[in-house]
Amino acid sequence: MKYERALRADGFLVIAGVDEVGRGPLAGPVCAAAVILPEKFRHKMLNDSKKLSERQREEIYGDLTADGRILWNCVMVEVDEIDRVNILQATWVAMRRAVDGLPVKPDAALIDGTAVRDFPVHHRALVGGDGLSFSIAAASVIAKVTRDRLMRALAMKHPEYGFDEHKGYGTPRHLEALRRHGPCPVHRRSFEPVAQTYFSFDA
Repeated sequence: MKYERALRADGFLVIAGVDEVGRGPLAGPVCAAAVILPEKFRHKMLNDSKKLSERQREEIYGDLTADGRILWNCVMVEVDEIDRVNILQATWVAMRRAVDGLPVKPDAALIDGTAVRDFPVHHRALVGGDGLSFSIAAASVIAKVTRDRLMRALAMKHPEYGFDEHKGYGTPRHLEALRRHGPCPVHRRSFEPVAQTYFSFDA
């Protein structure tokens, strides 16, 4: 909580951690979460979601969302909006909406990565922040679990693509499925591997 304490020392009392998942996949939404933790929060397992197993993430997600002291909001920006505005803008939109939807407006936010244009509150960007700040790590876990659950549900609707395995990322199996079947409604048409197969099948 070092970075949270530093912001509080500067007069920002309510601090949100913000992170996103799903910027790189060829399919599915981009998802962002914002989390406000109590001042002296501790957790024995919480870390960057990429360094945790699926079982660990699910357990931590349960701990976070069941704790009444923790305020959180998670939003998704769907593929049609990603294709319309581009993935960077869609990621920023998701982060802004995640903070705007919190039950209490934070005084400041810690964001994983780089600064976000037109962010609704004062914020500090931390490269690798999901490994440096509990608030950002909590947001990363909530966003990751939420999106992974959705991709598993989409795998049942579109079983030929294997979304439950790769969560929409461009693995060899996924690329081969695109070549065989073309894109489905949850593929991002603006992403090059999808665009190639889209126009191929459209022709």
